[in-house]
Amino acid sequence: MRKRNLTKSADDRSVSRRKFLGLTAAAGVGAVAAGVEAAGPVGKGSALFAQAPARAGAARQFAGITINGAMFQHSFSAILKEYVPEFEQKTGMKVNLELQAFPVYNQRADLELSTKGSGYDFLNVTFIYSGRWIGAGWFANLEEFIKDPKLTPPEWDAADFAGGPMVPFKDAKGDRHGFPWLGEVQAMTVAQPDLIEKAGMKLPETYDELMKVLAATNDKEGVTYAVTHKTHHWMWVHFLHGFGGNVFKDPPGNLTPTLDSPAAIQAAEFYANILRNYCPEGVLSYTDDQMVAAQAQGRANISMHTLSWTMPVADPKKSKVADKVAYVMPPAGPKGLFPGVGSHGLGIPIGSRKKEAAWEFIRWALSKETIWRMVKERDYTSPCRPSVLNHPDFKKGMTFNGRDLAVLSLKIFEMAEKGGYMKYRTVPVFPQVGDKINKAIEVVATKQMPAEAAMKQAQAEAIADLKKAGIKIDA
Repeated sequence: MRKRNLTKSADDRSVSRRKFLGLTAAAGVGAVAAGVEAAGPVGKGSALFAQAPARAGAARQFAGITINGAMFQHSFSAILKEYVPEFEQKTGMKVNLELQAFPVYNQRADLELSTKGSGYDFLNVTFIYSGRWIGAGWFANLEEFIKDPKLTPPEWDAADFAGGPMVPFKDAKGDRHGFPWLGEVQAMTVAQPDLIEKAGMKLPETYDELMKVLAATNDKEGVTYAVTHKTHHWMWVHFLHGFGGNVFKDPPGNLTPTLDSPAAIQAAEFYANILRNYCPEGVLSYTDDQMVAAQAQGRANISMHTLSWTMPVADPKKSKVADKVAYVMPPAGPKGLFPGVGSHGLGIPIGSRKKEAAWEFIRWALSKETIWRMVKERDYTSPCRPSVLNHPDFKKGMTFNGRDLAVLSLKIFEMAEKGGYMKYRTVPVFPQVGDKINKAIEVVATKQMPAEAAMKQAQAEAIADLKKAGIKIDA
């Protein structure tokens, strides 16, 4: 799963902020600083989110207690840290929240969790490590907290988290070991759909249509058809699934890699063809930001990345194509449609000695009220609670050129939950295999090796790494 940088600038937030704050003000949503919200409709008859109250008796119970936690740097964690003093005032609890760079956080968290130490009372459950951390029993089972009405009031509504983002935080029995603060979906961002219309074509819905549009529109009016970035193990896998392949044989039970399957070879050549012939020069080294800039500047037309990254293409202060951009489902392959979903969550390390206090903090941080406040005050665009995603004002603020991104996100969340195709990404060994995917796609795209040879080499290297790690591989 990709991460967003620490905080959005004022310019990055401008498009949604102008839309959203005007709408919420019109709806009577008011003085957050004073802790007062107007009453009104939300979704299907729910009450408008009020400021999150402290649980009865929490101030007395937690006065003088200090808890320690860490997350990686992200807009959500930065906002949360700003809000922490208010939680401390309500509960009497002291919260030390460390924010670290993404790779630094994961390395430190993995070490701390593996020792079952008591240094942290809450931690981010990173998407690509969730299988390892939860599977090893390093995060506490939260069911006892959720089901105790003294610790979790019914109105907190543990069921109000979208199924797709919840999947990585459940164990094999379905017990929850974390709750998501971020849910991202992989969609198709078309910066200039008018160029496709001028060619007498429609937005592609299948791989065949995609290739026809590529050929018809590439380099028209100085615009390359497609753009991507160097993390191929995110950008390529939905093609792999679309051709009927998978990263592993049957995750999480059977982790035998299947990178040399006919479907994987076909998907590698298909994607490499796009990289070679229909993307800007130098695309193999593009970062997420460079990819988005190419679209916003009118130099490239289509990407298939997460919405949270490509939304600046709809910002008139940043984008030349803000009044054109369309957000839609990615195209489907011969075997179906498999857009990626990723999420990050908060959980309690098994070694924490202050689990009830940590749960009080997590319950507050992920409450409907806190999430809604982040949406309203700071334009947070990746909530996981359907009650927020379905809020009419959120939906209006997330509608661009007539396309509702909240509806699109919920559809993709549901697809990922029912299909189960994202399991590959939450198994403990995925990072090692992902590195092999990145390397293979690059050598195919640069014609250093044909797709079949490159994917067979990736398969052999992945198997060697997993065997060294003690993973059982099919003969």
